Parts: sequence; C-alpha cells; structure tokens
Amino acid sequence: MSLTEKLDKIRSPKLQNQRETAVVLSAVEDTLKDQKYSATPTAYFSALLALLTQSVSSSNGLVNKELATSVVYLLDLVAPHVPAPLLRSKFSQILTSLWPVLTHSDGIEAPLVRSSIGCLESLLLAQDNAAWAFPQTQVGPRRGIAVLLALASDHRPKVRKRSQDAITHVLKNAPPSPSVDHPAADMCAETALRNVSDLAAANGKKKGKVHRQEEHQPGLVHALQLVKTIASASGGWPSKKIEPLCEVLMNISKSNNEYLTMAAFEIFEVIFASLADEISSAKLPRLMGAISELRPSQNDSQLLPPWIAVISRGYDVSAQLDPEDTFQKLPDLFEMVSGFLASSSHNIRISAAECLISFLVNCVPNTTILEPSIFDEKVLGRLAKSAIALLSVKYQSAWMEVFTVLSALFTTFKWRSVGLLDEVVKTIGELRGSDSFNGKKEADAVLGEAVEAMGPESVLNVLPLNLAKPKAGQTGRAWLLPILRDHVQNTNLAHFRSEFVPLSETMFQRVIDNGTSEKTMEIKIFETLVQQIWALLPGYLNAPLDLANAFDQSFAEMLANLLYKQPELRTDICRALQNLVESHKEIISGDIPEQDLLLQRRMTKADAQKHIDHLSTFAGNLLAVLFNVYSQTLPQYRGYILQCINAYLSITPEKELLETFNRVTAMLEAALAESTSQTQADKQKQKQPQTDKMPPTSHTLMDLIITLSIYLPRPTFPTLFSLAAVILPQSSDPQLQKKAYKLLPRLATSPTGTFALQDRNAELQALLLSTASTVSAPARRDRLAAVAVVVEHLPQTSLHFIPSILSEVVISAKEVNEKARTAAFDLLVLMAKKMSQGGQIDQSQIPNMPAGAPIASASLEEFFTMVSAGLVGSTPHMISASITALTRILYEFSSQLPQPVIEEIVTTLDLYLADANREIVRSVLGFVKVAIISLPEPIIKPRLETLIPGLTSWSREHKAHFRAKVKHILERTIRRFGYDAVEKYCPEDQKKFIHNIRKTKERRKRHKAADAAEGTASEPQDRKKGRFESEYDEALYGSDSSSSSSTDTDNRDSPSTRDNDNNDTGGTYITEDPSEPLDLLDRKSLAHISSRKPLPKPSLSSKHNNRNTKTDADGKLIFGNSNDDDDDAMALDGEGEGSLEQGINAYVDAIRGRDAVQRGRGGRLKFSNKREKGGGSAAMDVDNDDGDGGDGEGKGKGKASEKKVRFILASKTQFHLSTSSSKGSQPPPSMP
Repeated sequence: MSLTEKLDKIRSPKLQNQRETAVVLSAVEDTLKDQKYSATPTAYFSALLALLTQSVSSSNGLVNKELATSVVYLLDLVAPHVPAPLLRSKFSQILTSLWPVLTHSDGIEAPLVRSSIGCLESLLLAQDNAAWAFPQTQVGPRRGIAVLLALASDHRPKVRKRSQDAITHVLKNAPPSPSVDHPAADMCAETALRNVSDLAAANGKKKGKVHRQEEHQPGLVHALQLVKTIASASGGWPSKKIEPLCEVLMNISKSNNEYLTMAAFEIFEVIFASLADEISSAKLPRLMGAISELRPSQNDSQLLPPWIAVISRGYDVSAQLDPEDTFQKLPDLFEMVSGFLASSSHNIRISAAECLISFLVNCVPNTTILEPSIFDEKVLGRLAKSAIALLSVKYQSAWMEVFTVLSALFTTFKWRSVGLLDEVVKTIGELRGSDSFNGKKEADAVLGEAVEAMGPESVLNVLPLNLAKPKAGQTGRAWLLPILRDHVQNTNLAHFRSEFVPLSETMFQRVIDNGTSEKTMEIKIFETLVQQIWALLPGYLNAPLDLANAFDQSFAEMLANLLYKQPELRTDICRALQNLVESHKEIISGDIPEQDLLLQRRMTKADAQKHIDHLSTFAGNLLAVLFNVYSQTLPQYRGYILQCINAYLSITPEKELLETFNRVTAMLEAALAESTSQTQADKQKQKQPQTDKMPPTSHTLMDLIITLSIYLPRPTFPTLFSLAAVILPQSSDPQLQKKAYKLLPRLATSPTGTFALQDRNAELQALLLSTASTVSAPARRDRLAAVAVVVEHLPQTSLHFIPSILSEVVISAKEVNEKARTAAFDLLVLMAKKMSQGGQIDQSQIPNMPAGAPIASASLEEFFTMVSAGLVGSTPHMISASITALTRILYEFSSQLPQPVIEEIVTTLDLYLADANREIVRSVLGFVKVAIISLPEPIIKPRLETLIPGLTSWSREHKAHFRAKVKHILERTIRRFGYDAVEKYCPEDQKKFIHNIRKTKERRKRHKAADAAEGTASEPQDRKKGRFESEYDEALYGSDSSSSSSTDTDNRDSPSTRDNDNNDTGGTYITEDPSEPLDLLDRKSLAHISSRKPLPKPSLSSKHNNRNTKTDADGKLIFGNSNDDDDDAMALDGEGEGSLEQGINAYVDAIRGRDAVQRGRGGRLKFSNKREKGGGSAAMDVDNDDGDGGDGEGKGKGKASEKKVRFILASKTQFHLSTSSSKGSQPPPSMP
C-alpha cells in the first residue's frame, strides 16, 4: 500500500481512536498549504518532527499523550518513504525524543510504543557501515538496537512481536560490507544468549520451589523466541557464538516443560534451515562439532532423544550442501548412533532407529547406487557390516527397531544389496522360520523390502524354498510365496521360467497323480501351492528387465495353453499380461527425470519403448487367445479378460487391428443372420432362465466390437455404424440392442471416435430418430446416453435434432428405472445448454412439421417453449412427464430466465392443481415444492393466493401420500413466507389443517428443547447430507419434517405419535437389562434394538430407594434378622402392617387360587385372565401408577382401585436371595 493510500485511509476514520490522528494530519496538511509546500514525504516528515518536540521531550518526558500517539503513528507511516540521508541526519534528534517512550514503556500505552518501534526501525535501516561502528555508549544505531532487544522480551504480545519483526528486518538488510553477518548480529546474539543463560540458570536454582502457576516460565520462552528471531534473520547464528548457544539449548532441552523443549529444537531447526544456502554453509561444520561434543550420557532418556534428533537434522542439511563428504562420514555416524539401540530405554531406541533411517534416506547420494566408485563401494560395505552387527544378541531387545532400519537399508541400497546384505537375509529368514519367533510380521516386511531391492533370485539363493526336493534337515519355506507375491517387481522374467514353472509342473503332477481319488490334505496343499506360484506372475511381468529375451514364442504358447486349460489361473495370468503392457506405458508417459527413472526402474524410456515394440509382435496371437477364452467364460467372470484385451489392443499394429476387426465383424454378421432365422419357439426356449448359461455368440462378439472401437482407424467407421444400424431396430433382443447403444459413448472417449461423431453426426441423428419406436425398456438408459453424445457433438446447423427427439426424452423422465430417469434429466439439461449457445432451428426438418415451417432462433426461452408444448398432450402421462421435465430445467436455469417467463410457467402449472388426474397433480406438487424452495420470493409470493387453495384442496386425499406431500409443502412455505401469509389465503374449511401444522411444529420444538435439557438432543441436521445424488433430488424429494409421512393428524396427541415425533432423526437405541449385559453376538440381541427411545422404567418411591440393603461376602442380598426399626423390609408398596396369617393366605392364593399359574398339555404354562368383581382376589395385580397417563388421556374414567403387593416373611430366620435363583423355571412348590 502506498503512502497516499495509507493517508487517505486516515482521513476518513471509522473508529473513535483514529479521529485524533485524522485531526493532526489535517492540521499538518493545512500548515503545508499555508506555507505553500507540496505534500511530499519529506515535507510531512519535517512538520511531524516539529510536532514531536512539542509532545515528547527527553527532559520532561511525555508532555501530551494524545498528540504524541498521533504524531508518532504518522511518523511511522512516513519514515519508510523519506530519503536515507535525511533519516541519518535526524537520527540523534528522533532517538532522543523517543527515548522516554522506548525506555519507560511499562507506563505507556502499547500503541505509542509500537509506533515508536516502527520509527526506530526505519532509522536503523537507513544507517551505513560507519554509523554502526559507533559504540553502544554513544547515541547511535547500537543503542537503538539495544532498546529493541529489551522490548523484544516485553510482557505485551503486540509490543514483543513488533520489536522482533523490527530486529528481523534490520538484520536481514545489512549495509554493504564484505562480511556475511550484519554489524549488529554479534551484539544481538550476545545479548539474547546472555538473557537465555541468565534466565535458565535462575530457573534451575528455583527448581522444586516454583509455584505451579510459574511452571510455564514465560520469560525464558520469550528469550528463546528472541534467539530464534536473531538466528532466522542474520543468515544463521554468528559462528563465534555457536558453541555456547548449543550448550544452553541442550541444557534447556532437559526441562520437563514441553514448551521449552519445543522452543529449543525450533531454534536448532531455524539455524539448520538458515545454513542450507552456500553463503552460510561454512558455519555448519563448527555447529555440528559443537553439537557432537555435547553428547549426553548413554542412558540419559531425557536428553539423548532430542540430541539424536538434532544430529539427524544437522546431517540432513550437511548432505544437501556437501553430499560426498557427508557420505564418507556416514559409517562412523551410523556406528555411533546404532550403539544407542542397545539402550534399555524404549524412547532412546526409537529415536536412534529414526535417526539411522534419516541417515540412509538423506545421506546416501543416488550416484553411489547408479555408478559407485571403489571408495563408494567400501563405504557401502562398512554400512552393511554395521547393519549385520545389529542382528547380534546385544541388540535383541531392539530387534523391532532394527528391522525398520534394515528395511530402510534395503530400500536405499536397492540392487547393490546383492552380496552386501545376504547375511541379513539369511539371519532374518532363519528367525522367521522359527515357530517361537514373535516378530514374524516385522520380519516379513524386511524380507519384502529385500525382495524388491535384491530381486527374488538373490533372495531364493540365500533362502531356498525347499518344496520340490526338500533337503534333509531343512524345512520348506512356503511362507515365502506370499511375500514374493506382494513384492516382486522390475526383475528378471527368466528366473520365473527357470525356478517356478518347473516347480508348478511338479506340484501339479502330484495333483494329477491322485486321479479321481478323494483329495487328501496333502493334495489340497499342492493345489494351493500351484495357485500361489502363478500368483507371482503379475509381479514378474511388472516391467521385467529381460523381456526381449525371456518373453518368447514358447512362453506365450505356455500362457495360452494355461488360459485354455486352467480356468482357475486365468485371473492371475490376465492380470500379469495386463501389467506387462501398462507398466511399460506408465514409464513412457511419465515425466520422471532419466536418472530417477533408472534408479527406480533400472530402465529408460527408450528401453520401455523397445519392450512395447517387442510385445506388439505377440499382440495379435494373444488377442485371438483372449477372444476365445472370453467367449468360453461366463459373463460374471469376464471383466478382467476384457481389461486385458483392452491393454493389448492399445499396442496392436493397425494392420492386425483391421484383420481382427474384419474377422469379428464377419462372425457377428453370421451370428445375427443365424439368430434371425430362428423360429419363435426356439427364441422362447432361449428366454427360459438357465443357471450358468453362456450368452449368445452375438452378445460376446458385440462386446468385443465395443472394446475394439476406440482403437480402430477412420476407414472402419462406416462398417461400424452399419452394424449399429442393423442391430438397433431389433427389439427382439434387448440385451444386444443395449450393447449397440453403448457403442457411441465408447467412441466419445477417444480422439478418433470424437472426430467420427462430429463427421457423421447427421447419419447418427437419422439412425436414432428411426429407431425410436423399436427401443426396448432395458436399453432406454443406454439410448439416452447415446443421444447425449450426439447432442454434445451437435453442430449449430443441426439443432432441429433437439425438438425432433425431445418428446422421447421428456417421456423418459417418467421411466420406472431410476438410472434412466437420471439420464433423461441430464440430457434435458444438456439440451438446454446447447440451445442457450444460440443458432438456427430449421423447423421444416422436424418430423411431422410442414415443409414451409419458419426457421426459429435457438435460445433458452425457446427450449422452455418446446418442453411446455407437452402440456397439451393427449395423455395424462405425457402431461405429467412434461411438468416433471419443466421442473428439472427450471430448477437448473431459473437464474438465467427472464422473470416474465418464470411467472408464465408458474401461472400455467398452477392451473393443473385443479386437475382431476392424480398423476398430473402428483407432478404439479413436485413442481410447486421446487418452485417454493428455489424461485425468488417476488415471483412466488404473489402466487400464494392461488397456490395455497390449490394445495389444500388435496389435503384430504390419502392415496399416493398426497396429504403428506401437501403438508410438507405447506411447512416449507410457512418456513419461508411465514404463518400469517399462508393462513391469509387458506380457505376457511382448511384452517384446521394449517393450525394442525403449526401445533405440530410447536410441539416438535418443545420436545426438542426438552431433549436438549435432558442432554439427549439429537445430532445436527448435517447428518442428512449425502442422502441424495444431486441438489435437485434433495429439493424434490428431501424432507426434514418428522411428520411428512404421517397421514393421520387427528391423533397427534397420542403417546405413540409423540414417540414418532421424537424420533425424527432416525436414531437407534439399545434397551439393556441392568442385571445382564447385552450379547451383541446373540441373535436374540436384535430384540433389544429399537428405533424409538426407550421409556424409563418406573422406579420405586424414594422411601424404598433409600433403604440400606445389606450384602454378605458373596454379594448376596441379606433380608431379615435386622436391628432396624423398619420391620416391613420387604414391602414393595403400601403402608399398612401385615400379619403372618395374611402372608400365608396370600401365598396359598398365589399357588392354588383362580389366578394361579397352571400347567396344561405338554407342560405349557397357563395364566388366567379372569377377574373377580370388586378386585378382592387380585392380590398379585400391580397397577402401573403412571399418573394421569400423559396429555390428559384416561381422565374421567374413574379412579382405579389401588392394589398392593406385600411379601411377608414366614419366619424371622435370615435367608439369602441370590441373583442366580431368579433364573430357574421350576414351578412353585405346593403347600403341605
């Protein structure tokens, strides 16, 4: 922002505290005008200096606080634009004036201090090398920087931040000199280091005596922040101050305060980052030497991890600056850090492992792997020996960490691991083969990295499988096969042919030798081994290095035979053949640099292209095999074969493509001729469903034609389109017709196909129009997709195709199939966009239009007019479809249509609310809902006068959920326009319906508030996002009304209806028995899951809840033999006293009375539901005393007689009531 813009902002203040500044600025400008000075930065600066001496002085201090604040603020804005010589000449005057503010800042407001810091920053930036040579005792720049250093630790955050920013700016803009550092860098570093050292020492003395509130140590954190500021601003910390700084920071890292530890390591990170450039890199060796000398004790778990992290980061920067020198030091560093893996502290081991991994990733140059010198090979050998030593017993407790380091070592060494790390592979393989070894997962990861780096051949030389001819005393290593499957890539295919093909033959021969006998476990193992062996092929064919030699005619023939004879191996073989093509194409099309490509793949783009050329010689024969296999495979298992075919078609030469296409086309024509010659009886037999039935040959060949289409040259397109013209009119075979329609969308995915669609657009238009009457229902969606492709490539001169096919698209909006409806809606939107681009519509070319029909201009309004023509259709279905189509495109383009057009559409469709046909009205309801939600208020609000009566006239119609839909639309209308606006236009006989909506809404709010008060509020409505695939579907079908599906509003006060209202969020509840946990694995647990919130169980009165119950040592409840005054300890209800005789009578009545439980035939329990008049014998009936029943229901029915249950002890003998005794199902004993 320029000075003029800043001053303009001040001249029109928006805040009260800015008005004083505006007044001062106005006075300055008036003075300059009176004295006829131009408004330059120098003129402003001179005038403000005069005001500064009036408001602040070195002798009297702050004379006028308000004036000083405004003047210094304006000086801060103007000073950066003043010439440097003028600032240097006025340095002493300004610093002397501002001295009271800067040195006695505690009693001065922060805005004035911040502005003073800004002025001082501008002055310091203008100083030259000679001025910085003055000592701090004189009035010069060093005294100014000392003030900034003091303010950089101020307790006020904004003052502290402004000071640190000023120091950063000053140190980064050093005056011209041969030195790398700023003249004040040493002074700043010394001051900051002294502050940190003093505070750290003081905090160390107070350790253990500090109050909890002082543990944060803000002073030390601020001092560390200042060190970080200086280190990041001055090209790295000054070289002479590196050793003491490292010592202080390492001591601070011992602190338990995580903020201090983080601040210390952030400083190290800043120092390393600042040393990453060539200018400051000379400081790095000294810094690393200082850090190395501060090496903590071997078992210092508090300080050693951060020290290791600093070492790791430091050598990362060193590797960027001098990779060769750092690589030569790597073996010693590796050996030093690996010694920490023997520590008993887990944190130390983790830090050491991460440091070693960082060394391997960052400090090993790529050139040492691609083209190593003799010296580089010696360094790699030393690293390998150190890694092998990590597998000794000394490091056994750290083997999990060691395994991660070894994985990184294999990843870094890549193919150089061969010979160097064979001992590592052997040791880990022996550990992995031991049954008692617990780290199998980690060992598998290391061996997997070894397979990727060394290749499977080198790994198997060290760890042979021992499967075909196991040696005595050596176990088989079949567990290696899954590891090989997941990690083999970019290796030699010849190894698979020499090692695994014979092994597969041996295993398969043992399966064959078993014959038709029952399969033993051993035979099943052999079959599994065969599967696992061929599962390795996709990895071996992932960019193999020796493709030109290993993939020959004999190998291709073997794969072809396996595809024919071994269906269970087809998946792996097809995936392998697909990998073979795609891995090479990925290398060719990638933008990876050549050196990185060699490092990753050991192959250049030229090599990959040679391999593709070699493969293309086999493509024709492989495609023939794949075509045959495809025709012999059931449709549900064909996907992977088609993907493989697609891959090889992309590399097949054009001549072979044409030959393949001609053969498939001839076979398809023959199959079509054969199918047309069949009798009707034969076709009926074919339509009968059969399990695992192969599809007709024509279907299979059509799939292949579609796959071929995007690779075909342009001369073949006439044949291709003629095939489509033959198949599309055949409605007798819907599946074949469906496949033919898929041809156009497939062609649109290739550049050649897109050109053909544009070139033959007129031919395709005629074909689609001529086949409109023969399309079958299953092919409707694919036909709409084909029409969409034609419309997308439609030239502006052929827009008559849109009105020609529009009626079919509109009627498809009412299709039963959801995907077909969605395709129709998308096509309507696409047509509207095409029409909105303009052009001419030759109406004479539209079917059933006169030859002299005028030419119309294409526009969005014209398209709406075309769709609206369906409203005068002859059938209700057509009218309904037209309304649905209008709803969709109006929702999409309402913002682009003129308001009169929208008003006309709304007015027209409003009339259809009075239609007697329910199908039409159903569509109109959808339109009204979308209109109320999406259209502007000025358009909809005037139409409420007719819309509301029309809607309410259907509120009594329960069929097709009309009542619920109307209710929801009215709810949305009330939400948008208010209750009064809806009630105003509502007919008198429907007012009750509107009132019910309002009451329902208010009741819902009350229940929601009550739930929120109880802490059971439902989740926010954001949960409903994602229910619909588009915004239109959400607007049309969405409903956040809890009662939108209810058809009965007269009983809204019933308890069940209230439950439904409370469950509008679709929550799920689990009712759990407190005496027994719910077993979710039990099928009976579904009975405990409910979509309604469970009601709380009725509790006993507080009197009984507060009883002091006793338990014995087993946790059983103890009753009787109590010293309490309450003799009636078992009374569950009632207040009266009971006698022994009453208790016996109640017991006898429960056993033998008319309400007693009896056993019928088969031992089934029977319960009597008879009741005596007066309730005299209902001693065991318990009333559910729930008050008034809720909402006043049940009142006026008479007061229910109070029935009480009392259990009386037959004697005063103590007894136990066990929880397990209640689970028995034995009948009660009879009385003697």
